[in-house]
Amino acid sequence: MITGSYPNLRLRRNRKFDWTRRLIEENTLSPNDFILPIFLVDGKNKREKIPSMPEVYRYSIDRVTQIVDKAIRNKIPMIALFPKTKNSKKNMIGSEALNENNLVCRAIIEIKKRYNNQIGIMCDVALDPYTSHGHDGLIKSNNILNDETIEILIKQSLLQARVGCDVIAPSDMMDGRIKKIRRALDKEGFNNINILSYAAKYASSFYGPFRDAVGSKNNLRSDKKTYQMDFRNSSEALREISLDIKEGADMVMVKPAMPYLDIIKSIKNEFRIPVFAYQVSGEYSLLSNAINKKIVDKTVILESLIAFKRAGANAIVSYFADRLDKIL
Repeated sequence: MITGSYPNLRLRRNRKFDWTRRLIEENTLSPNDFILPIFLVDGKNKREKIPSMPEVYRYSIDRVTQIVDKAIRNKIPMIALFPKTKNSKKNMIGSEALNENNLVCRAIIEIKKRYNNQIGIMCDVALDPYTSHGHDGLIKSNNILNDETIEILIKQSLLQARVGCDVIAPSDMMDGRIKKIRRALDKEGFNNINILSYAAKYASSFYGPFRDAVGSKNNLRSDKKTYQMDFRNSSEALREISLDIKEGADMVMVKPAMPYLDIIKSIKNEFRIPVFAYQVSGEYSLLSNAINKKIVDKTVILESLIAFKRAGANAIVSYFADRLDKIL
């Protein structure tokens, strides 16, 4: 509690010089705070632009090393892999998710072979990159099936674990999937593999560029409001987090990040569990386009990232993470 008043107390004294500001700063960023998302595409020698995401690319597996090399040089602890699956490989049940030769599995094997454990690998567990309808689960009569979807997600998790994934990240928002995935992993001896639960994932309009990047946007014919969270709710997020912690989640994700700083803060204060913030594609593209058009200065990147740390995030998934040498 502050005692004293002006003129004896002058808070600006602590802001007078750069060195005093650095001495008393409350939140800082380092490469340890970041996870770098990487988009994968089939083929050879490919580095494809994503029009809706400036300076972000899809990489074929034979070229993914150039972005992983950079991540390791920048001392980023973990990467997250996201596939753009060919439409010819998509179907109603997302069977490509269980193909041991799919993009994600082949990328994991190649990265582990080349880098061993120099960097962690996180993989989404969800069906939306693989389904012809673009949803995260199985559909019957226009309803997303919860329990039937979980059975597929268990198999997807086990497949990713077998080929070397370090952190399983269910992003589907089905009820009860963390408990069943944890049990299945433990039963097969994968008790040391982490589960990062997308526990507070909101039905958001900020996901558009990501859906372009993984090729699911044109497949999606309806919204995801029956399983992703209502952006008007906050107490519901705490219930979701509580359940996932009880079911075995090691870490939890809030997605999107910037519009949900209050959620990050509430979760951190309530549960003291590692909380990750996902600066999603819409947030990234809005900032990038504003910078490129000189509407704002590029320092807004750092300002936005610090906001996540200030709210209580332990780590940040950000498409800016490959430029930390310029940002920090």
